[in-house]
Amino acid sequence: MAEASRATRPDVGLSHVALVVADLETSIDFYALYAGLEAVHRRGREGHGVAWLSDGTRPFVLVLLENERVDVRLSGTAHLGVGCASRGEVDRLCALARSSGCWLAGPDEAGPPVGYTALIQDPSGHNLELSYGQQVGATVVASCSESAAQSAARRAS
Repeated sequence: MAEASRATRPDVGLSHVALVVADLETSIDFYALYAGLEAVHRRGREGHGVAWLSDGTRPFVLVLLENERVDVRLSGTAHLGVGCASRGEVDRLCALARSSGCWLAGPDEAGPPVGYTALIQDPSGHNLELSYGQQVGATVVASCSESAAQSAARRAS
């Protein structure tokens, strides 16, 4: 019952990022292989399809919008980031990316909170960071805990 009620609630907060891609099927395959994402919704017509991709861990999707022209790309330091289960997984995916011609940089160890990271490029030229040991979750929890403590202190005074 809890699942049904969660599914019918409206989304609140950051729910998606949308990227224009030249070839929807090739892009879906890339994000499945390198980011563990799968299509949870599809619509549109040939050459103008739309797919929502998710890893199933949170109510957030990567929206791929197919168009023959990709005018804006996540390039340079702009990127999407995906956490991997181990350094070995980052290394494995980098080796695969090198052999597929989509490797850009790394892996490199940047220490906390950034971790062990590498950069690869999807078929439309968008950057994807592979990482292990990033402390995004811990940083968010610590920040929220600190904010809650400050709010409680202000209410108490």
